[in-house]
Amino acid sequence: MPDDELFMSQALEQAREAAIRGEVPVGAVLVLDGQVIARAHNRREETGDATAHAELLVIRDASRRRGGWRLTGTTMYVTLEPCPMCAGAMVLARVDRLVYGAPDPKAGAAGSLVNLVEDPRFNHRLAVRGRVLEADCAAVLRDFFRMRRRSLAEGCESG
Repeated sequence: MPDDELFMSQALEQAREAAIRGEVPVGAVLVLDGQVIARAHNRREETGDATAHAELLVIRDASRRRGGWRLTGTTMYVTLEPCPMCAGAMVLARVDRLVYGAPDPKAGAAGSLVNLVEDPRFNHRLAVRGRVLEADCAAVLRDFFRMRRRSLAEGCESG
């Protein structure tokens, strides 16, 4: 769908903002009827909260704005395939659709490691489209970790 690339681009903006702030660069936006209703990036380091993933922050914000926990009719755009915690939250919040950028073979819960979002044992499942703007999403992560490794190596050399 053509709008998928547009909204993924907005999630990428959030991921880049996370990188600037020293957070693992994952960004997410939640869309309802063609409008972004919430956006966020990872804030674990800033908040000291292991659950401050972009997707959870988006779900919390959208639920506050809508006045309820059910996010039916929405699509979540996220730059990295969600982890089990975030995938489970999307199922519980009744998000209709997930669009992600880069797959995550080590922690992805939308098909890479496990598939919580399409598991028929749950009472809700999401439609999933993966690998949207995959190269751009992967590059943001790769560049961030390359710079982090370089900074650590330079710190070891000077110390």
